[in-house]
Amino acid sequence: MTAEYDVAVIGAGPAGASAARIAAEAGCRVLMLERGVLPRYKTCGGGLIGLSRAAFPAGFTPPVRARIDRLTFTLDGRLSRTWRARSPFIDLVYRDELDAALTDAALDAGAKLQEGVTVTGLRSEADLVRIRTAEGEVTTRAVVGADGTSGRTGTYVGVQIAQVDLGLETEFAWPDATVGDWAGRVLIDWGPLPGSYGWVFPKGDALTVGVIAERGQGAATKEYLAAFVDRLGLGDAPEIRSSGHLTRCRTEDSPLFRDRVLVAGDAAGLLEPWTREGISYALRSGRLAGAAAVAVARSEGDALSVATEGYAAAVEAEFGAEMRAGRRFHTAFSRRPGLFHAAIATAPPAWGLFRRLVGGETSLEHVAAHRSMDLVLRALSR
Repeated sequence: MTAEYDVAVIGAGPAGASAARIAAEAGCRVLMLERGVLPRYKTCGGGLIGLSRAAFPAGFTPPVRARIDRLTFTLDGRLSRTWRARSPFIDLVYRDELDAALTDAALDAGAKLQEGVTVTGLRSEADLVRIRTAEGEVTTRAVVGADGTSGRTGTYVGVQIAQVDLGLETEFAWPDATVGDWAGRVLIDWGPLPGSYGWVFPKGDALTVGVIAERGQGAATKEYLAAFVDRLGLGDAPEIRSSGHLTRCRTEDSPLFRDRVLVAGDAAGLLEPWTREGISYALRSGRLAGAAAVAVARSEGDALSVATEGYAAAVEAEFGAEMRAGRRFHTAFSRRPGLFHAAIATAPPAWGLFRRLVGGETSLEHVAAHRSMDLVLRALSR
């Protein structure tokens, strides 16, 4: 049977748009299926770290709302310390604007887009995949699932999850960034719940305020957000929107494909376990999935296994050690957040290391492998 498309990508977030662009640039017939209509709101802090910026396609200009060179740390609202970097090292965006811009890059490369499409199921059949939607059926030689943590493709592939966290976020209108000294400054608050933290990200005319903590503590997480907002003096600020979402981090041996279906980004549970940073993981895994989907679309017989196993190997090479290090940091931080704060707030070397991590100049993998840090993480994880 002849497929309508070589590659179908489900989801038009950073992972899906990146995969679609890569596959289209390779000459494939690519269709993107998006449940919403772009630009559509997405709950997300919207911080672009160095790894995210490096993963953008050549010539791509992200729709940056603010550039950050100052970072304030607090421990549950106390012991404030602000550090300044020599140059901006975090860019802040709205996800609706970023996703739309990345999708435009995929369309410029030759991909097609269908919006307002809900995928209801997938079925592998010989050398193609049938994607059932409320509007009809699509046949394709390869699928990239980038439909988020609760999408169809993760369930189809059988993604296994090791860590689930609840993020709550509120956006406040803030037309004057000089009020509260938010111009060029973000705040990170190490929270009262194990593994929790809060943030304030200024984005031009608004402040994005959020907290994240382990799922199962919904009431306590809501109380943390309310207390955080109150301490910041934002209780009377005009609220634009409030939202929540779950982040899911995969088990180390979780599958990444089934038949001709690959998963990437949130759909694959690819997330940094400590900070729960996901944009860079989505961009990077999307690129890997796009290249692998090209190979899958052109494969038959034994070559299909080579293509799919090659994708799993590429994901392990890109993220495996990084995620293992993130799990170690998450365990240690959950047990001793005060120690983390004391180090970053008082020791210039610790602050410099954190800035280099965010800036993409080093990685958690390299930091955790350092002998002294390895000993500290071992001690805190006992």
